[in-house]
Amino acid sequence: MFFVGIDIGSTASKVAVRGQKELEFVLPTGWNSKETAFQIKKNLFDVYGIDVTNNDVITISTGYGRVSVPYADKTVTEITCHAKGVQVMHNLKSCTIIDVGGQDTKIISIKDGNVDDFTMNDKCSAGTGKFLEIMCNRLGLTIDELFTFANKGKVLQISSMCTVFAESEIIGLMGDGNKREDIAAGVVDSVATKVKQLATRHGLRNNVILTGGLSINPIFIKILSEHLGQPIIAHEKGRFAGAIGAAVIAQK
Repeated sequence: MFFVGIDIGSTASKVAVRGQKELEFVLPTGWNSKETAFQIKKNLFDVYGIDVTNNDVITISTGYGRVSVPYADKTVTEITCHAKGVQVMHNLKSCTIIDVGGQDTKIISIKDGNVDDFTMNDKCSAGTGKFLEIMCNRLGLTIDELFTFANKGKVLQISSMCTVFAESEIIGLMGDGNKREDIAAGVVDSVATKVKQLATRHGLRNNVILTGGLSINPIFIKILSEHLGQPIIAHEKGRFAGAIGAAVIAQK
């Protein structure tokens, strides 16, 4: 049997397989989640020999575009899937998950192996991957370059809570001749500050786990740990937490 978890996010789609094979891969979501779902289906068959239409394959979809996977046997919320994925990867029954996604940031509390509470920032892209993407484009940097520059710079405060206004603020900082390293440091600090505000409002327990694309970025982990005043635990497969959780749920 193959158990497939598909997490279609706003910017990246993650796939995890458990059972006869154990693997993960990621594809850009693109503008159409249904097309992405069919590309995932093709990739599973062409590269890994897994046909999701067979009876020996159970597929669960989750994430922003979970309803766009017509061959999924079931859809499950990303809150549930992230919780299960983190528990499997870290072998923890109680923890707080911080998931910085493309369009939203989620804080999830796990207690005795179950979701106890969660908080989402889904009304504004500030403090998310989309904010970083927009600022990278404005600064002419890749995401990796942004963090490399930020690590060398001195933080310039970006006070705007809105992404559009923050971008205007950055244009002003550039026009004033500020160093790109300092502006980059301000951008990353702004994201960490907004994540901290959400986490503080939600409440943190011990064992703070970071998931999402930034969970493999040591610079962001360091900066966010400093903001929260406690160490953050990350995993090399942290961005696949939702997909792994979906695959594990499919097994059960």
